[in-house]
Amino acid sequence: MSINSSSLGALPARFRRPRILIVGCGDVGMRALPKLTQYARVVVLTSSTQKIPAFRRLGVTPLLGNLDEPQSLSRLAGLSERVLHLAPPAAHGTQDPRTRALLRVLSLRTPPQKMVYGSTTGVYGNCFGQWVKETQAVRPQSARALRRVDAEQQLRFWARKSLTGASLNVLRIPGIYALDREGATPIDRIKKGLPVLSAQDDVYTNHIHADDLARACLLALFKGQTLQAIHVCDDAQMKMGHYYSLVAQWFHLPQPQAMRFDELKNHLSPMQMSFLSESRRLDNSKMKSSLGLKLRYPSPKEGLGVVDSAL
Repeated sequence: MSINSSSLGALPARFRRPRILIVGCGDVGMRALPKLTQYARVVVLTSSTQKIPAFRRLGVTPLLGNLDEPQSLSRLAGLSERVLHLAPPAAHGTQDPRTRALLRVLSLRTPPQKMVYGSTTGVYGNCFGQWVKETQAVRPQSARALRRVDAEQQLRFWARKSLTGASLNVLRIPGIYALDREGATPIDRIKKGLPVLSAQDDVYTNHIHADDLARACLLALFKGQTLQAIHVCDDAQMKMGHYYSLVAQWFHLPQPQAMRFDELKNHLSPMQMSFLSESRRLDNSKMKSSLGLKLRYPSPKEGLGVVDSAL
């Protein structure tokens, strides 16, 4: 069964017009909505009254609620057959009370048949440039990654104890980019003049275009084996400094200054440095075989619209 953008209409009858709940409908969720509303009744949890008119214009039913205020979530119980959970954990601590609050209310009545959760590849920690499959044990090395591991564990426990046999897919996501994604293009970083790692200290980085990620979320709502983690990343195998150097070349920008790791500490924030402390290459074969996703942007060159064949 394929539900790529060209074949979503071929869904079996039992999957037609399900009610789908999106929790955390930011940039990626908004990219998924136009296609999703063609095949499902979509409900979006939002904590912003200002966003309600925009959701309604898109044919979506907005529900006002806040994951940090569990008492506001009661209407979610028994509401949907499928849930796309893209809400990040809170910014502090090592646990994710937001996911705990969501699962508590979803368990009050008939639980969803399928849950898709957007996690991070940071759960693996530093793999020293080695290839990583989804079967590799997690080794989170930051509070941010620990919160994601906690959320994954909560979701697995919830799916295993579900009396209806709820299915769960965890999408482990690297750096998301797109030219029209605010503040999330390598061009912005280069224009700020931020330095990069020198070749001897450089680390492997992984990416996914926001549109390809949105398509992966759609597919995962209907496909994928239960209790399965899936890397959602492109085919590129780039080191981070080399990546920014190429982007500067593609867009005729000044080359970023290269520095050793210890020197960079004086120029970047602790969070930025945490990304430079981990190196891994992600195997995305399960994404292609289990979800059937065909990447529109197999590397940042295509995703950034580089058309000059000489580059």
